[in-house]
Amino acid sequence: MSDTLPPLRDVLAKHGLRADKKLGQHFLLDLNLTGRIARVAGDLTKGTTIEIGPGPGGLTRSLLAAGATVVAVERDERCLPIMAEIGEAYKGKFSVVMGDALKVDLREIAPSPRRIVANLPYNVGTDLLLNWLNYATAFESMTLMFQLEVGDRIAAPPGSKTYGRLSVLAQWLCNVEPQFRIGPQAFTPPPQVESIVIKLIPLPAPRFEADQKTLESVTAAAFGQRRKMLRQSLKTLAIDAGFADGTALCEIVGIDPQERAENLSVEQFCALAREIAR
Repeated sequence: MSDTLPPLRDVLAKHGLRADKKLGQHFLLDLNLTGRIARVAGDLTKGTTIEIGPGPGGLTRSLLAAGATVVAVERDERCLPIMAEIGEAYKGKFSVVMGDALKVDLREIAPSPRRIVANLPYNVGTDLLLNWLNYATAFESMTLMFQLEVGDRIAAPPGSKTYGRLSVLAQWLCNVEPQFRIGPQAFTPPPQVESIVIKLIPLPAPRFEADQKTLESVTAAAFGQRRKMLRQSLKTLAIDAGFADGTALCEIVGIDPQERAENLSVEQFCALAREIAR
């Protein structure tokens, strides 16, 4: 790590930077933890590493120290002077794109091979991941920190209470590898929840054949009424696709119409999506 950079708490004090609740900011200042995240991400010396919302730059420093070329997306202009100091310490290895990560196509700002390594803002973490899953094969990996509840949903197996739409879509397109938890005390200010780092490795092709938009519609309908049997929750979708009702749709793919969404495998959801698309 460049020894020209001051401690992170000194950086916050110098620039008068405080976390903004509206931006979902919680700054991770423990460089041992940011270093651990960088190691989980793997070999960073090749290609481009994209970071979202670097804030005071703790994770940024660890990524650069690990040999990464970093492109950061930041919407908080207060962080620009800090980013300039990091750029001065790591000349030619660090650049910043100002903008809302929800609106930035990451393929356009960073050459391939590319990966994402980020402590995601809590308020938009799910939306960001769903957006990136639309072009998951553009990344060799995504090493992301979420609040624990969201991370549990991403990795949840069928039959668990947290298994849902996000679980199906993420596991359909990626290998999902939970890494380690981080307690609230590691952050400034401390959030009211635990966090978890998850590594997603996109598959060369989806795990099972299905149209993504149709699969999203099926999972939205099924989990939108997760306490109802599939024959009821999928009824409207089935009728719109030309089936007599939800029961007919389920039976044609060999699924019990009285089953509930949380008990279906990713493969079964894909079978439903294929039948509806047909």
